[in-house]
Amino acid sequence: MKKIKTKTAKKTTHCPISTVLSLIGHKWKIFVIRDLLEGAKRFNELKKSTGASQKSLTIHLRELEDKGIVERKAYKEVPPRVEYSLTDIGYSLAPVLESMAQWGTDYTEYLRLKEKMKKSE
Repeated sequence: MKKIKTKTAKKTTHCPISTVLSLIGHKWKIFVIRDLLEGAKRFNELKKSTGASQKSLTIHLRELEDKGIVERKAYKEVPPRVEYSLTDIGYSLAPVLESMAQWGTDYTEYLRLKEKMKKSE
């Protein structure tokens, strides 16, 4: 069977949307960024607010740190304290998340109106 080459395959390799999704495309990452937009948080605060498991949150925080989105700061105290915060490039994602939130609100309203129209028919 002959393979068919498509333009789509080339498009996604250099697509800016693909870049964004590869960085923040997981729901826990989005929730972490959302929560850190409010300011620095400790691990357990993020775990509680996102609902992520300890293992999953650890993995995603490390990935966000490796990509330069999140900064981890360990304080030399007893007991040890670690806080996570967004870097400047992490804070630059604020308009992206705000747009997503607005779209989600608009879509929810669309569904509500659609359902209301169905019931009135």
